[in-house]
Amino acid sequence: MNHVKHLRCLICGKTYQPDEVAYVCPHHGAEGILDVVYDYAAMAQAISPQSLARNPDSTIWRYKPLLPVAADAPVPPLTVGGTPLYAAPRLAAGLGLKHVWVKDDGREPTASFKDRASAVALVKAQEAGAEMITTASTGNAAAALAGLAASIGFPSVIFVPASAPQAKIAQLLTFGATVMLVDGSYDAAFELCMQAADAFGWYNRNTGYNPYMSEGKKTVSYEICEQLGWQAPDVVFVSVGDGCIIGGVYKGFYDLLQLGWIDHMPRIMGVQAQGSNFLAEAWQHNEDVLTKAPIQARTVADSISAGLPRDRLKAMRAVRESDGGFITVSDEAILSAIPELARATGVFAEPAGAAAYAGLRQAVRTGQVAPDERIVVINTGSGLKDVASAMKAAEMSGAVPHFIAPTLEAVRRALNA
Repeated sequence: MNHVKHLRCLICGKTYQPDEVAYVCPHHGAEGILDVVYDYAAMAQAISPQSLARNPDSTIWRYKPLLPVAADAPVPPLTVGGTPLYAAPRLAAGLGLKHVWVKDDGREPTASFKDRASAVALVKAQEAGAEMITTASTGNAAAALAGLAASIGFPSVIFVPASAPQAKIAQLLTFGATVMLVDGSYDAAFELCMQAADAFGWYNRNTGYNPYMSEGKKTVSYEICEQLGWQAPDVVFVSVGDGCIIGGVYKGFYDLLQLGWIDHMPRIMGVQAQGSNFLAEAWQHNEDVLTKAPIQARTVADSISAGLPRDRLKAMRAVRESDGGFITVSDEAILSAIPELARATGVFAEPAGAAAYAGLRQAVRTGQVAPDERIVVINTGSGLKDVASAMKAAEMSGAVPHFIAPTLEAVRRALNA
C-alpha cells in the first residue's frame, strides 16, 4: 500500500489509477507523460520531520511513505541518497554572495544523480513482474540502471550512443549489462529503446515516459531541506538535458510545501548548454514544447545533450511554477567551471554537473540572484565520469604537471617556475 491517489496526464488532465495504464496517457501516445498525485493527508499520518529525525536510514528509503512504492517493497541494497550538502563560503565570497551550498550527487553508488530514479525503477519493475529492464541514456542513467540492477541480479539491456564517454561504457560492461552502442544520437538510442521495450515486453525506465522516475529524483529536494533544518533555499541551480531531474527537483519541493514542512517554493533555475538548449529557447520565446521542432544537440556536457527533451512538460512546469528560469551557458563556461568549483569546494564535477555552477556565475552577472539569498547548486555527476573533459578543463585553467628528474633540485626549480 502506498499513498498514490492517481496518475494525471499533464496534457489533458485525465486521471488514471496506477493499474489502469503502464506508463503514459493513451490519448497522447508517448507524449502523454503522467504526474503522480498523492494523498498528502495520509502521507502526513505516516511520516513527519520528527519521525525522520529518529530514522537511522540515510538513504532515499527513509522517505518511503512519500514514494510510489509499498511500505514492505524490497529495495536494492546499494546506498542511494544521503549525499552531502556542503556549505561553500569561498565559492560564495568569490561571487559576492553570502550563502551557497553544493549538493554533491557525484557521491552516489554509480557516481551520478541518476541512481535515485534507477532505484525506484527496479522496485517498480519487480512490482510489475518484469523479467528484464531497459533504458536509453547518454551514459549516467545507463550506468545507474546497470549498477542497481546488478545489485539484485536483475538483467538489463542498455541503449547508449556510441559516442558516450568510455568511462561510462566501462561501467555498463563491468556491471554485466547487455550494452547496445547505437550509431546515432541520444534521441536515436531513445527511439530504438522504446521500440525494443514494446516489442520484447521489457520494463521501460526511460525518463519522460515512465512517470515514476521523477519520483525517485525528487528525493534530492527532501534531503536538501532536511539538511538545511527544513528551511527551503531561495534558489536552486540544476543542469537540464531531458528535463527529468529538474522536474523531480520541483516535485520534491512541491510535496514538502503541500505537507507544510517548508514555507515557500524555491526558484528553480535550469541550466542548459548552448548547443543543447531546447528548453531555454522555448522558455525565452514562450514556445509550445509539444510542437517545437527538435534541435541538433552538440555539447561537451554529454549528460545534458538532448535534441528533444523527453520530460519537457515537467521541466517547463518546474521553472514556470517556481518563478524560476532557464539559463544558457557555453561549453567553454562549463569547462572553466569544473576546476573553479573543485578548487573552491573540493567537489569534482563532470561537465553536466559543473554546468549548474556555470549557470550560477552567469546569474550573478545578470542580476538574477541577490547577494543575501540562500542558494543551492546541485552537482549531478562525478568528474571521473569524463576524465578527458576534466583534463581539457584543467589545461584551460593553466594547470599542467611538472615533469622533473628525481632530485630535490628539480623540485626547487619547478616550484620557482
